[in-house]
Amino acid sequence: MKGLIGRASKAAFFGLLITGLNAFAATPESVPGEFIVKFKDEAVAVSSMKELSQDLGSYIKDVIPGQNIVVIKRPVFEIQSNVMKSLAMNPNVDIVEPNFIYRINKTPNDPMLGQLWGMINTGQADSQKREGIAGIDIGAAQAWDITTGSKDVVVAVIDTGINYNHPDLKSNLWTNDAELNGKAGVDDDGNGIIDDIYGANFVTAAKPTGNPLDDHGHGSHCSGTIGASGDDGKGLVGVAWNVRIMGVKFLSASGSGSLDGALKAIDYATSKGAKILSNSWGGGGYSETLKQAIERSNAAGTLFVAAAGNESNNNDSNPTYPATYDVPNVLSVAAIDNRGQIASFSNYGKTKVHVGAPGVNIVSSITGAGYDSWSGTSMATPHVSGMAVLLATAEPNLTGIEMKERIIATSKPLAGLRGKSKGGLANAYTMLTNTLPQPDPNDPVNWQTVDVAHSTPHPYTNKSNLVYEVSVPGAKQISVYFSKFDTERDYDKVEFYDANGKLVGNMSGKNDETFSPVIDGEYVKIVFTSDDSVNRYGFDITKAAWR
Repeated sequence: MKGLIGRASKAAFFGLLITGLNAFAATPESVPGEFIVKFKDEAVAVSSMKELSQDLGSYIKDVIPGQNIVVIKRPVFEIQSNVMKSLAMNPNVDIVEPNFIYRINKTPNDPMLGQLWGMINTGQADSQKREGIAGIDIGAAQAWDITTGSKDVVVAVIDTGINYNHPDLKSNLWTNDAELNGKAGVDDDGNGIIDDIYGANFVTAAKPTGNPLDDHGHGSHCSGTIGASGDDGKGLVGVAWNVRIMGVKFLSASGSGSLDGALKAIDYATSKGAKILSNSWGGGGYSETLKQAIERSNAAGTLFVAAAGNESNNNDSNPTYPATYDVPNVLSVAAIDNRGQIASFSNYGKTKVHVGAPGVNIVSSITGAGYDSWSGTSMATPHVSGMAVLLATAEPNLTGIEMKERIIATSKPLAGLRGKSKGGLANAYTMLTNTLPQPDPNDPVNWQTVDVAHSTPHPYTNKSNLVYEVSVPGAKQISVYFSKFDTERDYDKVEFYDANGKLVGNMSGKNDETFSPVIDGEYVKIVFTSDDSVNRYGFDITKAAWR
């Protein structure tokens, strides 16, 4: 059976919150792949286009007369900083700059925008009154000045269906024109499903219907994050203000579905031209037939976005499906909270989980005309699916694999995800501009370090109660680095106290090559306690970062 990867926050099914510290600096927007080049010598600037193109190794898009300036275009997949370095080494070049973009600031007028910390995090409290850290978001505000999506892009939400009557969703629905303009009760497009106008229903896989109406809320919640209509003065807004959402239901009102339903759902979405398949579900064991269905979607050029799972599991060592299938278009998404820490329930994996996205206390549309705050990697996944809509709008010729690679390569390094995912926090703006993110000044990996040597016994003993102290005179903040960290999760833990005896945070489980929570001041007391059951390796602290 397949199960949902998301729960209402009020259900308290998972532990949701841990804390961290982070912030990001903005990168100026520019035309992807374009640069302004000024030459040192006027004689060079009046050379033929062919000579200039050969000299710069670039296509000359335009010339600004009398200024010794040309506008060049390079492949958009090239990293901007690398191109600029290469061009600057040319002895004939005086100035190299990105072709910057200047715009009015575009912000939607949807009244619930301030509740969507995953889009724009100013440090506001989330739905559980927990204050965030400004900048821990997907960079939507900057991205929306470039594009807000397009009705040319179709995203299939493979889930519990879609509330096609919701006021924030009904203007962004995909429609099957053959059925919409055909005869009621007739299979007008000949696909074996009658009146599949807004999508299809495969809950009873042997007898699919054309009604994907959501009777749970989960699929509609995901749909709202992807593409609730924007700038319409009501409700909230999705990552993509403009999109066509296809409802593909194979999960029932109880939140579960079967393999045969999943196979038919993926094939339906692929056959109907969805560019992005959003999958906030998981379960079961390895299925070759499910993998083959995803491979068929890959062959069609789609992006298969999948929730990493909610079991606090290492997907590298214990695969979760469909998120860990080795198919090139699968993009696996972990959940973070509004302070930049990976959610306590989220699965992780340095190779099998690709990026993180907001997934704790996320407000979106549900059944009826309502809204609710839910948590899960289910809620993180549609943030990335919505970002993919923006990318497909800006660069419609990209394949699903190319979109996946771009999203990972331009994700922002995040201390809370280090060692937990291949990339960092997915960011719509750097994705659209194909730029590398700015280093995070609040991440201990970017601070000075001093050598430290503290270790537990390996393995540690029953009922351990060990205390270690680290001081860095003159530091305003410190964080200790664990080269190896392996304790029995939730039972054997490490706690961190500042000089005033205040508990700052704790760690448990497997956290190799990880920094501790940041402690204000020059001192931290580290207390390790264990129970009398499983005794694991323990930890090795090898350095302390400080600033």
